[in-house]
Amino acid sequence: MTRRLPPPPTDQYVALPEARLVTTRALLTVRENLADTIAARAMMCIHGGAGFGKTVAVTSCLRELEPGEDIHRITFHTRPTTRAVRHELFTSLGLPGQPPRYASEFDHLLKTALATHPRTLVLDEAQWLSSDQLEYVRYLWDDPYTQLAVVFVGGEGCYQALRKEPMLSSRIFIWQRLARLTPEEVSDVIPLYHPIWTEADPDDIAFADHHAAHGNFRNWARLTAHTHTALLRTGRTRVDQEVLRWAFSRLGPTG
Repeated sequence: MTRRLPPPPTDQYVALPEARLVTTRALLTVRENLADTIAARAMMCIHGGAGFGKTVAVTSCLRELEPGEDIHRITFHTRPTTRAVRHELFTSLGLPGQPPRYASEFDHLLKTALATHPRTLVLDEAQWLSSDQLEYVRYLWDDPYTQLAVVFVGGEGCYQALRKEPMLSSRIFIWQRLARLTPEEVSDVIPLYHPIWTEADPDDIAFADHHAAHGNFRNWARLTAHTHTALLRTGRTRVDQEVLRWAFSRLGPTG
């Protein structure tokens, strides 16, 4: 599990020199929704398919919006227990001493710490949280003295998991679904993403999206890395469909 916001160079899916974070309509909406959620000390949910840029959008926007905000980010890769969630919060908050043994004592400690000043809690891959853990987050947020904003970020199943909890879902301030880039967005933002696409023929960019990237930013990152390699190895200066087909051969099935 990961705590705090990672450094900006890790935003890119692959280590790719000169890759840029591009401003899409979805990113602008994330920025606005996060600002409103934090100002209200509310809860929001950002969800969507794998590779659509949820984590990057949230992380980059939080860096810009709240440079002084006390932000705690926890990423779940397996289904945790409520006890594990307590321990992760204890560690992320930097609380002194040893974690309490008993749940009631632990909860009192966490609520006391969360009441000292405003904090934003980002729960990434939130689809791994079960009903008990989601209820526990609501329990902490609902306390009248905690000054907590909560951002649930999740892939497939996240929306359904939160919606199944009426007490939690009724408290979600903003729901935002991230989707694939449309063909129009691809033509607008991909030339800004990396220099190899700046001078590329728009038809070749559309060809790459149709056959390999499918409006998925993670696919675009992988495709860009392999296309960049192809240009370096062949000495070519511009992307063409021959280069792209070689890059496609490395990608395997995409969706």
